[in-house]
Amino acid sequence: QVQLVESGGGLVQAGGSLRLSCTVSGRTFSIYTMGWFRQAPGKEREFVAAIRLKSSSTYYADSVKGRFTISRDNAKNTVYLQMNSLKPEDTAVYYCAAGAFIVPATASSYDYWGQGTQVTVSS
Repeated sequence: QVQLVESGGGLVQAGGSLRLSCTVSGRTFSIYTMGWFRQAPGKEREFVAAIRLKSSSTYYADSVKGRFTISRDNAKNTVYLQMNSLKPEDTAVYYCAAGAFIVPATASSYDYWGQGTQVTVSS
């Protein structure tokens, strides 16, 4: 089994920054890719960013390119999402996800999910 625990959410003003963390425990050898998704009230869950743990290849949604950066620290089994220039439309619950054979932007291809962390951006 694999457990994912997110942290770092909170309330920030527009233009501000937050860094989310996702720590993986358990059968970490089975994880090749990790990603972040978000879900705003009344909306579907949407892809934000993903990273291949071996190659460090990264993938981003167009809406966050240039503002968000995904990175990983393999020694700490942790993936980060640095979010800069935050906008009110970034307000959502952010979920960490992980899996083996992943299509980065496809939620259904991920095997494991965290509980989510709330990010609220005020205008």
